[in-house]
Amino acid sequence: MYIPTYEDMLAAHERIQPHIRRTPVRTSAYLNELTGAELFFKCENFQEPGAFKVRGASNAVFGLDEAQAAKGVATHSSGNHASCLSYAAMLRGIPCNVVMPRTAPQAKKDTVRRYGGRITECEPSTSSREESFAKVQAETGGDFVHPYNDHRVIAGQGTCAKEFVEQTDGLDMVVAPIGGGGMISGTCLTLSTLAPETQVIAAEPEQADDAYRSFKAGYIIADDAPKTIADGLLVPLKELTWHFVSNHVSAIYTASDAEIIDAMKLIWKHLRIVMEPSSAVPLATILKNKDAFAGKRVGLIVTGGNVDLDKLPWMNS
Repeated sequence: MYIPTYEDMLAAHERIQPHIRRTPVRTSAYLNELTGAELFFKCENFQEPGAFKVRGASNAVFGLDEAQAAKGVATHSSGNHASCLSYAAMLRGIPCNVVMPRTAPQAKKDTVRRYGGRITECEPSTSSREESFAKVQAETGGDFVHPYNDHRVIAGQGTCAKEFVEQTDGLDMVVAPIGGGGMISGTCLTLSTLAPETQVIAAEPEQADDAYRSFKAGYIIADDAPKTIADGLLVPLKELTWHFVSNHVSAIYTASDAEIIDAMKLIWKHLRIVMEPSSAVPLATILKNKDAFAGKRVGLIVTGGNVDLDKLPWMNS
């Protein structure tokens, strides 16, 4: 298992800069007052494909040699990694094949197809996803770019924290959502060298809390098909992301779906930005655990904005 280094992250930033946006950081006096902390929101929902995952995907795609690139890339994803890998592949002019759960939001499927990705649908479980993917990869020979358990992807995701530190003049804590752990791992990778005094906190839905339970147990616990409105956080940790989580994460907090919806509404209203339920989990956990964050400079990574506007989570609540 190759563990990416800080130098890999710096090389990734150099490689991907022509293909990504240096996303803005937003603040809200109201949300600061509400939480008792000074909050900084890194708006990765403003990336062209709408999510931070364009960083890792671009690093993988533009790092391929010509022979590998000719066969294209392939992956399995609930949405944002699929969109971002399709986007990066489109920029390089190579094929991209994606296995997605049939229950993935239509908005995310539409985005994949808009960027030229070819979708194979599977049942909404990790086992079905991996079986379907094995068939697709055997047929296409594409380079497997795992959504998070890939050193190229983690190095790419780590570029977000590098920008964040530069844009905020230092933070006491950075809070990011955790599903498979790609963003958290990249954040750990960067901050452990660039700002070792900054704590890395993971935020997870209560209804898909396998990372929280893994963290407490000291080994990976994987759920096969959890259900939560935070559809980007349904996958379990893997060996590479577990390395970073177990060695560098200070705490994992959870929030209920109702708390996530409330936080999502607050961000839409007071930051006036579109973001998906997964991106609201950090604020939901801060509101639930105010004492842990009071008086601190806290960075929150708004991981994505690919939401189905016809099926917003509060429409049925």
